[in-house]
Amino acid sequence: MEQRETVLCAASAYEKKFYLNEDFFGLPQEVKDELKIMCVLFTEDVGGIVELLFDEDGELTFRTTADEGDYLYDEIGSVLKVKALQREKADLLNELQMYYKLIFLAEFEED
Repeated sequence: MEQRETVLCAASAYEKKFYLNEDFFGLPQEVKDELKIMCVLFTEDVGGIVELLFDEDGELTFRTTADEGDYLYDEIGSVLKVKALQREKADLLNELQMYYKLIFLAEFEED
């Protein structure tokens, strides 16, 4: 069975871009701004690419990657930064997870 993930947002230090999945354009502007700030600052601090994803159960997770040969990417720093964000932004992340489960997964439970 194929694992289903939904990208909430992502940022890249390489392209200097932020991406927000259009399915989430209905989120309040303050939440979208907070996600953008959080992801862009993450890539400015440690480099690479950061993605916030919902797994098939609706759990919100972070995924970080870096280009092969990117010697400036701070792998240890990325793990520490993710843990710090999970602690500091726990309310926001929990609310996003609840929103996703109620809005997006409720459709599949009715089938």
